[in-house]
Amino acid sequence: MAKVLVIDIGTSSVRSAIVDPSATVQSVVQETVLPQSPESGQVELDAVRLGNAALTTAAQVLESVGSVDAVGIANQRASTVVWNRHTGQPIGPALGWQDLRTVINCLILQSEGLRLAPNASATKIQWLLDTFDPDRSQSDDLLFGTIDTWVIWLLSKGASHITDLSNAAVTGLLDGSGTAWDERALEILKIPISIMPTIVDSSGSLATASALPGAPTITAIAGDQQASMIGQGCTTPGIAKITFGTGGMLDMVTGTTAPPSALRSEAGTFPIAAWQRHGNATWGLEAIMLSSGSCVEWLRDDLGLIESSADSALVAAECTSSDGVVFVPALLGLGTPRWDFGARGLLLGLTRGSGRPQIVRAVLEGIAQRGRDLVDAAEEDSGISLPSLRIDGGMSANPIFVQALANALDRPIELSRELEATTLGAGLLAGIELGWWSSVEELHQSWNPRARVEPEGDEATRAVVREQFIEARSRAEKTIPDLSSVSF
Repeated sequence: MAKVLVIDIGTSSVRSAIVDPSATVQSVVQETVLPQSPESGQVELDAVRLGNAALTTAAQVLESVGSVDAVGIANQRASTVVWNRHTGQPIGPALGWQDLRTVINCLILQSEGLRLAPNASATKIQWLLDTFDPDRSQSDDLLFGTIDTWVIWLLSKGASHITDLSNAAVTGLLDGSGTAWDERALEILKIPISIMPTIVDSSGSLATASALPGAPTITAIAGDQQASMIGQGCTTPGIAKITFGTGGMLDMVTGTTAPPSALRSEAGTFPIAAWQRHGNATWGLEAIMLSSGSCVEWLRDDLGLIESSADSALVAAECTSSDGVVFVPALLGLGTPRWDFGARGLLLGLTRGSGRPQIVRAVLEGIAQRGRDLVDAAEEDSGISLPSLRIDGGMSANPIFVQALANALDRPIELSRELEATTLGAGLLAGIELGWWSSVEELHQSWNPRARVEPEGDEATRAVVREQFIEARSRAEKTIPDLSSVSF
């Protein structure tokens, strides 16, 4: 049977695995590579260690399974590496996508007509160059890449300096066509165009992984959320997924018409490049929840109400309702739809009878209500009604949360067989070049959920719960007015 090796570089780990035409992930080898936070708001990555982990885990998988027919790459998006093309050494730390050290730069650049978010790559590149090559004297020797570009450069032994459209689109540096680098933005940021990678298709014969045994061809590149979307069969309009990890990301396809702008919409979603094949781009939108699984970690690590994340389901099951306790998961502010960075988490409705089960259940239900926020925004911006929702990520294993999500959305929830669908999606995307499918769109046929969860209870009760959450959310807004006034 044909096999694809997938190298999946996430925020906290690197894993390699095999994906076959039956849409099965197997032979997983994983290595933890955690980011560092030297100061508040700063997130740094060790690019050399990430690259070594990618090469090592891939080699271990190949040692156990033998040769493969192709390689697929999935990666955390917007994280930024600048390195010397001759020595292969980064000029400074890689800056993680969550790094916020360039917030002031982003605000200053708005006066020059550039609206850039600090989580995009653009100002991260600027900071690295300003810090380690301020006079740009090293420009001819340097290369920039998001993590996919860096890993492919290593896999190809420096022969390929490329990125796909799904990753290029989150740099903040595409021009009005949405498929080429914006020379004006590069000039303002003093980023030499010579350091930028070539933008290629997401699926095709893209590069040769000559650093691996057998030198297999790299046939797929995808940002993590796009890979997860593909892995859950969300490849045609009208189907959406949310990945509930540390945060929550809703992604859906909108079609082949390029968005009129890369800016955030009124409803709080962002346009994304879903993938590109044969030079033809497919577009989508993304809605973002800044805190989801991190709220469960807060219950565990900071409040000590649960011993493990899995315990949240057991403790919440000790009561049948939160008894009026409402939680707003805004520990890092509110993303879609409000994008209020000054909003903060809120716990309302406490009484003397409120105990550990009610609080834990309220947290899970609050995250579910934020899931409803993302779906509402996606439907408003796309004009597409979503009859159901597909989910993956760590929280998809929590039955109390999944039921609360179905209730909040008032529609069925379908659960991914793969807890993390990113690896699967990159493998399926790579398989297209091998003839497994004729197109990315055809991949919707691969969807085979492990379960489908229907809403419970009466519609009127669910509506009251929703109204209570919306009221609580409004109280959480503008907790820190100075931060609430910041907009990207």
